[in-house]
Amino acid sequence: MYKERASRLPGAVVWANAPGAGGAGRVLPDGCMDLLWHEGRLLVAGPDTRAYVTGGGGGEWVGLRFYPGTAPALLGVPAYALLDQRVELSDLWPAADVRRLRDRVKGAGDPAAALEEIALERTRPADPPLRRLVEALGAGWSVAAAADELGLGARQLHRRSRAAFGYGPKTLARVLRMQRALALARAGVPLAETAVRAGYADQPHLSREVRELAGLPLRRLLGG
Repeated sequence: MYKERASRLPGAVVWANAPGAGGAGRVLPDGCMDLLWHEGRLLVAGPDTRAYVTGGGGGEWVGLRFYPGTAPALLGVPAYALLDQRVELSDLWPAADVRRLRDRVKGAGDPAAALEEIALERTRPADPPLRRLVEALGAGWSVAAAADELGLGARQLHRRSRAAFGYGPKTLARVLRMQRALALARAGVPLAETAVRAGYADQPHLSREVRELAGLPLRRLLGG
């Protein structure tokens, strides 16, 4: 069973998931990174360029999903160093610090709230133009139009995007467009209309992009 709530950390989401023993889960690319707690371990989920398939069962997962582009400032590593990876927090921070944090979360009545407190204590200012980039691309702007609005050249935008998101702005735009399309489709918008409203050339273009990023045909993904 999955549940989530808005975090006190701007734009972040606190979530918990107790997967059933019967099957795997599928985490779709969303431009985000997560701080995770699972069976006494603190981990970090890097940004995904493709769906991440999880094993079924195995106990509850608790996480803090950061707003796109904000986690690297807290973690102290560029996002591209964690692209398509799940790593132990002790690989990024001193082991002694992580042991203290692990004991703190383990002893908390609410592990999700403990993760949130840790992040609030350690959060650092993110790159303001890149937050505006997420908002612009999420609203369907082209990368070129967003770059012009931010006053950033193509090379500078690509470099800063890789550090914040793990990949360049074109990949981020694809990921956010897919998320926009799935939200429309799940709200009952017909797929042909979803494709147009989300910014695809047509419904086959939507289907190809979803299959490439999510690893499943669109209708099967919606049905699941």
